[in-house]
Amino acid sequence: MAKLAYEETFDCVQCGYCLPACPTYQTMEKETHSPRGRINLVKMAAEGKISTDELKEPIDLCLGCRACETACPTNVQYGRILESAKEVLAESYPSSLTQRMVEKTVFKGLLPSTQMLRVIEFGLQAYQKSGVQTLVQKSGILPKLLPQGMAEFEAMMPTIKRRKQKKPLTAPSTSYRVAYFTGCLMDTMFGSINEQAIALLERVGCDVHVIPSQSCCGALQHHAGDIGTAKMLAKKNIAAFEEEHYDYIVSSIGGCGAMLMEYGELLRHESDWHKRAEQFARKHVDVSIILEKNGLPFSGEMNKTAVYQPSCHMTHVQKNTAAPLALIQSIPGLTYVEVDKQEMCCGSAGIYNLLHYEEATAIVDKKMPHVQKAKPDLLITTNPGCHLQMKIGVQRAGLAEKIEVKHLVEVLAEVTEGVRKDV
Repeated sequence: MAKLAYEETFDCVQCGYCLPACPTYQTMEKETHSPRGRINLVKMAAEGKISTDELKEPIDLCLGCRACETACPTNVQYGRILESAKEVLAESYPSSLTQRMVEKTVFKGLLPSTQMLRVIEFGLQAYQKSGVQTLVQKSGILPKLLPQGMAEFEAMMPTIKRRKQKKPLTAPSTSYRVAYFTGCLMDTMFGSINEQAIALLERVGCDVHVIPSQSCCGALQHHAGDIGTAKMLAKKNIAAFEEEHYDYIVSSIGGCGAMLMEYGELLRHESDWHKRAEQFARKHVDVSIILEKNGLPFSGEMNKTAVYQPSCHMTHVQKNTAAPLALIQSIPGLTYVEVDKQEMCCGSAGIYNLLHYEEATAIVDKKMPHVQKAKPDLLITTNPGCHLQMKIGVQRAGLAEKIEVKHLVEVLAEVTEGVRKDV
């Protein structure tokens, strides 16, 4: 039986510094939906003063963005408290039929399976290229068949491109031997970004390897309280990346990167794995750090005004804020504008925007006036979930014709010598 992280709750002095950083407190305006309130609920549940029933909704509606950890003056480990509450709730409440189907088919079956993801990728390509997607969208039938969140997600789905044979690039020198972490949904929905990221790494001289036996990082399972599957996937990845020596393990996904860096925390009670997990985590860096450190050979200009939506897990868990901004600000011709509340979560949070559509759209709608005020042509993200959520936000604000949403890697590929833009 999992236990609530009771001792950790005493680090919270209930000062309220976390309140302005919490997206659900800002939109729902309830103490029980703030980090301070949730910590107090966990403490009272551990003391038997309230039932887990009273804990469930506030915990379920937490995005897990961890912005409260950055804001906290006493270094409360909110992530550990949240994880313990999710695990207890997962054990205490029988899953609904829908939840069981998601857990069995998506978390345990689809996401960890490279073969199944390739089948999905092929199916999505056929759906888009055959013209069926256009017919379905014009018919207006999707909102009647799918929940509203799923229907909006389908409309924002990127074009799934056929993988092309990668053209060898001439790198200036070999600086690092790098293992690239592709991710599961990232490699299915945004495979071209992975290919561009690898090309950019090669352009700065890295010797890049993609390990076939790598798997899903386990972040979505972990956020859902399925700690057992998350640990299984972590061990599979650790073993896969240990097969050869690499200077770095690199990803271009804010959420997955945060999960990889927390493998040591995830496996802290398993003596056979903890040290190996810590070694794995120390090797992980986001692609932006390598590219910023080594300097890209820019060959073009981008005469646009850009704003940036940083990934919460990149900012608050990976603590990587400087490298993406430095890269954006170094692009020739690009004008960067910082928006108010830039650090606030966009409402994506894994599959939160699918499970809690109204709450997620309230959060992204609250961001959009700040984005609109900056009058950008381009909105840059560093995580596939943020990418889709901000496209939904732009669409809902009526700005789809004015603002493009792109991953940082796509933007850098457009202005870097020798990197194909059409992968």
